[in-house]
Amino acid sequence: MPDESQHQFDHARRAGFGPSDDIRRQRAQGALVREEVAPAPGAAPEPIWMALSYEAVRQVMGDHVRFSNQRRFRAQAIRGGSKHRPQEMSGHLMDYDQPEHTRLRKMLTPEFTVRRIQRLKPVTEAIAERCLDAMERKGRPADLVELYASPISGAVLCELLGVPRDDRREFLVKHQWQLEQDRSRKERAAAQAYTSNYLRALVKRQRKDPDEGFIGQLIRDHGDNFDDEELIGICGLMVLAGLDNVNGMISLGVLALLEHPDQLAVLLADPENTVDRVVDELLRFLSVAHAPTPRTAVEDVVVAGQLIKAGEEVVCSIPMANRDPVLAPDVDRFDVNREPLPHIAFGHGIHHCIGAALGRMELRTAYLALWRRFPDLRLAVPADQVPHKTNSIAYGLERLPVAW
Repeated sequence: MPDESQHQFDHARRAGFGPSDDIRRQRAQGALVREEVAPAPGAAPEPIWMALSYEAVRQVMGDHVRFSNQRRFRAQAIRGGSKHRPQEMSGHLMDYDQPEHTRLRKMLTPEFTVRRIQRLKPVTEAIAERCLDAMERKGRPADLVELYASPISGAVLCELLGVPRDDRREFLVKHQWQLEQDRSRKERAAAQAYTSNYLRALVKRQRKDPDEGFIGQLIRDHGDNFDDEELIGICGLMVLAGLDNVNGMISLGVLALLEHPDQLAVLLADPENTVDRVVDELLRFLSVAHAPTPRTAVEDVVVAGQLIKAGEEVVCSIPMANRDPVLAPDVDRFDVNREPLPHIAFGHGIHHCIGAALGRMELRTAYLALWRRFPDLRLAVPADQVPHKTNSIAYGLERLPVAW
């Protein structure tokens, strides 16, 4: 379940494909803006900084010495009478500081090399084709989120983790329940317990008989360096990071291309040679990840001319950073012909997304397969009737009705 002690504010609000007008107005006030924000619904407001420029975001995300990723968890542990990381945060790489971060990342990195990700490419292509077969059987109109974006992201993740096909539907449904804010706290807690228990059983099976998959390989190579809780946490983080982000990028990316037919024409004219550039520009343009783990200053530090005092939190807006004019004068324009910009859609610094190569491969495969099968794909409803997600871990679409 998402940590409800995290600050609730409008950094996640969007307008179409970009940041909301509200956050753009905040950016006009400066690169770093101080806000009074409730740490949880109904709680008293507390001060927090929002980094909104490309340079400010890169400085904060790139400085792992003066900014901590886990200070908030230490505070929770202190309040709970423990000096250790809460068990549910074990293995969550994005919440680790040095030297724990380096220890864990060194063991995980070999499992996410481009060469090893290529092993999943034929599997991902087969998954995409099965989803397209289902769309054809369903007939027009079809919901691209339900029949394509969501099942691709879910099936690839389950293949990576080794979740058996018979278990996948319930496993993915229960994961999604954890994130749905309109569900009761009891329902979400039960879904979280189911997911944790399922991953625990999966890890224990792999401990006894490791296979050639992700978990089995980690156990064979580094089994003595992980306890079960850390392995469970690693798998849980992969589920959390891999599903909504990929789902959102596939569905929003398709909508963006359909809404920009001149850019889609570039892809269709030479798919194999243009898809990587299209994927890169979509990653920047859409920036489906709202913000990384909030950073807490461990000492006084100046960012964008502002003094951030020790103990104060900073939230970094990835969408605003990727729309900063310092990157390009026409940065709000979706342009697949431009030279790739140094965006931070996958983060920056030591916490740069370890699964970036996997995510790019999934997107590349999904876009190519979709337009190979349906070159005349079109929206089945007006674009302003496509419902966007308004309260989710990553930006995306609720539904995307399409025809061909």
